[in-house]
Amino acid sequence: MLVTLLVVPLAIGLYVLAGRQRMRYAVRYTNVDVLASVAGGRPWRRLLPATVFLLAVTTLCIAAARPRVHTLIASDRATIVLVLDVSGSMQANDVKPTRLAAAQQAINVFLDRVPKRVRVGLILFAGVPEEATPPTTDHALVAQAVDEADVFQGGFGGTAIGDALAAAVKVGIASAGIQGARGLAAYHPVAAPSEASTLVTILFLSDGHQNRGLLQPLQGAAVAKKAGIPVFTVALGTPGAKITNFNFGGGYTGAVFGGGPGLRQALAPDPATLHAIATATGGQFYPAQSAGAVKDAYAKLGSSLGRVPGRTEVTADFAIGAAALLLVAGILGALWAPRLP
Repeated sequence: MLVTLLVVPLAIGLYVLAGRQRMRYAVRYTNVDVLASVAGGRPWRRLLPATVFLLAVTTLCIAAARPRVHTLIASDRATIVLVLDVSGSMQANDVKPTRLAAAQQAINVFLDRVPKRVRVGLILFAGVPEEATPPTTDHALVAQAVDEADVFQGGFGGTAIGDALAAAVKVGIASAGIQGARGLAAYHPVAAPSEASTLVTILFLSDGHQNRGLLQPLQGAAVAKKAGIPVFTVALGTPGAKITNFNFGGGYTGAVFGGGPGLRQALAPDPATLHAIATATGGQFYPAQSAGAVKDAYAKLGSSLGRVPGRTEVTADFAIGAAALLLVAGILGALWAPRLP
């Protein structure tokens, strides 16, 4: 269909040929002033409408060839497993209004941007991980579970990063239907299948150091790496955090402002470990010390995850562009066409 572009040089050639033939004839006109008013003006005004018209024809010829561009397209088989830390330290208010509230808002932004046909699951964890929602295309259900995350007990405190990663791997490969997923032990590093999955992604958010669980963080990362699942990590919080109305577990609630060195260490995030997890699995690491930073990270990931390289047709874009050019050419021709006084 691109052969139709030969119409453009053919039209230009005919225009030049017609101009040369007009020069062979002499026209006698008695009223020179009237002739000057019609034939006068700027020469480029006579050429611009025709040039725009030829551009429109060129664009239409390209549209007829149904052009495509290489881009990321949503995959019907893609699965994203969200992993959210809901330990007591997520009530810290160094990130306004609290770390957990900021994370919930950011995940809702993510759910708004991720393709509708991509399956999204949610795992909540503190001392132990728990599957809040299985991977589903019902993103409203996942959003509801995210909004209700503050009622999750999570094994009465603690942060089990390694176990949460292994649980996310189990959920992801089961959703993608990877051979060997059935019977996978969630807490054993060597139990993950060797078949790589490019359709599963884990998005992991935590605000603290590991202090509970069977697997160490890098052991959990090894499970994801062996399964071929990239882990994108977000470290939420500031080093000098303080907390009010802190739930210590077991029903005891107190108010702490600043606290001693031990408490500050418990409230500080662990960016080094989360960065190592992302690097080991082929994901990316995002530090977030404010609500705006965590929201930006999730917004960016929502616009990129769940997609695979592919080609998409842009015929409609070229057709719309050609129509716009034709309209411009018509308007310019009507405005600048010579008229008899």
